[in-house]
Amino acid sequence: MKLSKSEEQLMQYIWKSNKAFMNELLELYPEPKPANTTVATLLKRMKDKGFIDYKQMGRSRQYFPIVKKSDYFSRHINGLIKKYFDDSPATFASFFTRETDLTTEQLEELQDIVEKEIERREK
Repeated sequence: MKLSKSEEQLMQYIWKSNKAFMNELLELYPEPKPANTTVATLLKRMKDKGFIDYKQMGRSRQYFPIVKKSDYFSRHINGLIKKYFDDSPATFASFFTRETDLTTEQLEELQDIVEKEIERREK
């Protein structure tokens, strides 16, 4: 399941906080902040989608993530690769390295990451 852009923004705040009450989440938004009702609606939709849950504490709810950030973005990236790059990670990597403004140093860092992952998998 996927999050809308506004849900994803709120989810970023929840991942960052790990646990937060709605008023704490509202404080993380830049000005102009959304209405309480807007955030409450987003939280309900995200709970219904299975991304978050809450612990009732008196009259307040403390929200926490159920889906890990790495799991969400892994699925998201894999979906992009499948949809836009003919399910080819090599095509995606080629596009990413050619069409972004990466410096030589950043490309070398990516190369090191790939080489270390290959070594790890061969062990």
